[in-house]
Amino acid sequence: MKPTYYPEPFRIKSVEPIKMLTKMQRKQKIKDADYNVFNLVSEDVYIDLLTDSGTGAMSTAQWAGIMEGDESYAGARCTRHVVANAREIFGFPNIQPVHQGRAAEKVLLPILLNNKKYAISNMHFDTTRAHVELAGARAVDCVVPEALDTSIIADFKGNMDNVRLDELIRKIDPQNIGVVIITVTNNSAGGQPVSVANMRETRKVADKYGIPVMIDAARCFENAFFVKRRETEFKNKSLAAIVKEMFVCADYFTMSCKKDAIVNMGGLIGCRDKAAFELVKQRCISYEGFITYGGMSGRDLEALAIGLKEGMDEDFLRYRIGQMEYLGALLDKAGIAYQSPAGGHAIFVDAKKLLPHIPYYEFPAQALAIELYVEAGIRACDIGSYMLGNDPDTKEQLKADFEFTRLAVPRRVYTQAHLDVVAAALINIKKRASKIKGYEIVEEPPVLRHFTAKLRPLGKE
Repeated sequence: MKPTYYPEPFRIKSVEPIKMLTKMQRKQKIKDADYNVFNLVSEDVYIDLLTDSGTGAMSTAQWAGIMEGDESYAGARCTRHVVANAREIFGFPNIQPVHQGRAAEKVLLPILLNNKKYAISNMHFDTTRAHVELAGARAVDCVVPEALDTSIIADFKGNMDNVRLDELIRKIDPQNIGVVIITVTNNSAGGQPVSVANMRETRKVADKYGIPVMIDAARCFENAFFVKRRETEFKNKSLAAIVKEMFVCADYFTMSCKKDAIVNMGGLIGCRDKAAFELVKQRCISYEGFITYGGMSGRDLEALAIGLKEGMDEDFLRYRIGQMEYLGALLDKAGIAYQSPAGGHAIFVDAKKLLPHIPYYEFPAQALAIELYVEAGIRACDIGSYMLGNDPDTKEQLKADFEFTRLAVPRRVYTQAHLDVVAAALINIKKRASKIKGYEIVEEPPVLRHFTAKLRPLGKE
């Protein structure tokens, strides 16, 4: 595919200088960080693709909104703005702000999983899986089979496998399943979208067994853009109408607004059920703060209210997803495999194919992330067996369906030239791929280990 770049639908009015360390310096920095990219100091990173969460550049309207933030403890004006915009966009009557996505999961999931043993999803992301387990349940993934082959080109590789979902529910027993979760876009499957038709079918299956449905909505606007492009029913619909149609399929939603709403901090919980919402508010007061600020400052709430609208702008999303397609086309030309077609927020490089000699228990995706930093000062992250962690019952290392090194591109931050640097670094790494060694963990916490674990290289450094 020929690289095509959609021009930025904005002007750059403020810049932040960045620097490139020497390769010898980068080798020492990653060693000092115990080979964990989360331990690197941000000033020592040239292009930071660790995450698109909270790393976007806010607009002039958002910065202006910050100056109007109402810091009242109760009844703040900016909270009313957030709730009004969220109700309009998602069609949910009950909206609770929280400080980020994992806070939303911490508040809501124990309510849904009370005395339940399982949550089933098209794919749980790391914090969702962790909060399912912290609630005493187990997370089961149920993505369509085509998602497991990165070379297959399909419009909606993030879809739920609804035939298998029905089988799983009957096998497990509906009484033991607390929630079915639809993650849009499907991050762990490579930022792949979910069709509205698939979401409707998931809703039907869940309704048959009386199980509530929750949407993990972190990248729902990107998902809506893919739906408009690829699902015939919606090609002439507005993104606002598509988002509404998606959320009709859910009883609850959680949203990390640090992604599609382009803010540095913020999250939402949506509930249709009034009784459940009362429990959400009680738990919010205990864990987040009073219900009208939900653990956030008023100025951040005002930026969020504005960002919810900006994140749905079609010109912005065309440029945004176009960045991934541009980088993907450069990798296609170089013969570097990734989850195809390009996802919404990131390119997920197939580390298993690039480094086939490194077994899953030596973490090929983490090894590639480390090589990217050493090669060009690029920080990426593992979405593979290293992130998946150990079986919560046996404590044995789990084998992930994918070994992805995720290149998550912050919104409105990096230019085409930066993406060219990323592609060049991967091409150079490919030339010496056979010499790259795996890693072992020397210290790890029991949950969400990839954030703080310490590693060491296998073989000669």
